[in-house]
Amino acid sequence: MTPNAASSSAASSGPSRRSFLASTAVATAAVAGGMPLLAACGGSDSGSRDGTTSGKAADKMLPAYVASTVATPDLPSKNGSAAGYTGKVDLAGLKTSVPQKLGTGAPFKIMSPFWGSPPKAGCAYYTALDAAAGTKITWQNQDGNTYGEKLGAVLASSSIPDMVVVPGWELVGKIANAVTAKFMDLSPYLAGDKVKKYPNLAAIPSDAWRMGIFGGALRGIPMPSATASWIVPFYRKDIFDKKGYTVPKSADEFLAWAKDVTSPKAKVWACGDMNWTAWGVFSVRGSGTAGWNIGDDGKLTYRIEQPEYLEALEWTRKLFAAGVVHPDDKARTGQAGQRFTSGQILVYNDDMSSWYGKTAEQAASNPEFRIEGMDIFGADGGHPTLWASQPAGIWSMIRKGASKATIENALAAADFSAAPYGTKERMLVDYGVEGTHYTVKNGVPVKNDLGNSEVVNAWVMLAAPAAYFAHPDFPEVARKQTEWQQRMGAYMKKSSTFGMNIVEPTRYANLSSQFEQLEIDYVRGNRKLSDVQAAISTWKSSGGDKLRDWYKELIDKNGSGN
Repeated sequence: MTPNAASSSAASSGPSRRSFLASTAVATAAVAGGMPLLAACGGSDSGSRDGTTSGKAADKMLPAYVASTVATPDLPSKNGSAAGYTGKVDLAGLKTSVPQKLGTGAPFKIMSPFWGSPPKAGCAYYTALDAAAGTKITWQNQDGNTYGEKLGAVLASSSIPDMVVVPGWELVGKIANAVTAKFMDLSPYLAGDKVKKYPNLAAIPSDAWRMGIFGGALRGIPMPSATASWIVPFYRKDIFDKKGYTVPKSADEFLAWAKDVTSPKAKVWACGDMNWTAWGVFSVRGSGTAGWNIGDDGKLTYRIEQPEYLEALEWTRKLFAAGVVHPDDKARTGQAGQRFTSGQILVYNDDMSSWYGKTAEQAASNPEFRIEGMDIFGADGGHPTLWASQPAGIWSMIRKGASKATIENALAAADFSAAPYGTKERMLVDYGVEGTHYTVKNGVPVKNDLGNSEVVNAWVMLAAPAAYFAHPDFPEVARKQTEWQQRMGAYMKKSSTFGMNIVEPTRYANLSSQFEQLEIDYVRGNRKLSDVQAAISTWKSSGGDKLRDWYKELIDKNGSGN
């Protein structure tokens, strides 16, 4: 039951953090799976804070898994996809997943990233959720675009809110190490059968819970996602059909098609910046800890050492050089999503949430508008190799020293937030109160202005059920999203670090920081190939080779994720 409001589009430079939030927290799309590993590298609170914990050591900390039976999806998860619900929700038949209030009303504070203008304290949405869950939450919402700065400052202070949401993209440098120092071990409350007090948390897949282990302890309540989760190359199907365009199936075909359809006089360009899609087309691994893998030759390499890394950049550079990329995408100004809906570009990258977001946004004003996800092709026209996403990437954590009452109420809130599709709790979290935040039209809940301003970005951040797609107003979109992930998931491969929540030593925190800007400049023709090659050499000599040794030892001790 995803919120009716359309999500915002990503900027020219690629998918934004807000749109990532929309796809994971709201549309519940992203990353499941995970590999039992062997021993622990990095220890408990008294030991090293870097490394990972897995295998038998991790199993002892994990909550027992008890699958939810509340609603059966029309399209079960396959090849690492999210599940899909393609019909209208039976509003009269909603079930209860929290039969009695688990919260006691003890007050506590939550700090969380927020994109947009947060609702006021005591608003109708917060009041209704507190009443239903038995909680009394004070929300300390922070600007999501600068959340890392605020998070770092708070974790460095002596005053930490009772519960803090920690996104994976902020787990760098001192923040990654502070997580171990500042947040408590939840195993005494959730390990094994103890989690059964919180049935919705028990229904979160074990692989997602495994990603919540930091510094030898279960500290994070995860937001699970689907392994077959990648940035989607969206295209304007209505225009393709009208013009008779054939969807490209190789890197060369795409470039040739792009040259044919681009017409600056008509203010039509083939695409936006396609670098995010290029990583998939050329089988380049993800950044950060996901970028490491042991190849068939037995060598451990990082993504920038893959030959395909330079090939992907070169292909994107060719698109810019050919003039088929919109000038504003080259200048990194404005919103690529708006250029897409206006017909100025016919293909652009965005996360999965835009399939629904753009459909809902354009339904009334442009009824002929059709958005489709182009299957990711291999560079040579064959099948791609797509690297699996991690089982979770956002966590809510409880500060060390919190009272028992605070802990129990925070877990009660997380359990309510993790309610599955087809329940009264999920409906309340996603839509608010009927008559106040939404009305029902033709059996479909539709948010009003108050709903669109209040029912956003808050409770959904605390926890989530196993990944699913469901759009009661556009059920066909949920089918297309699920089937796209299932098709692409058939070509998915797991890296050697798959399923591991790894904290790198702080001395390597900024080792790869230069590459994002370098990539942006290179594909636009502002840097030379020799500049990229020199950066790779510098990366190796200034710590990359030593970091490789560190990863090699970690994998030797813990086993490989693939």
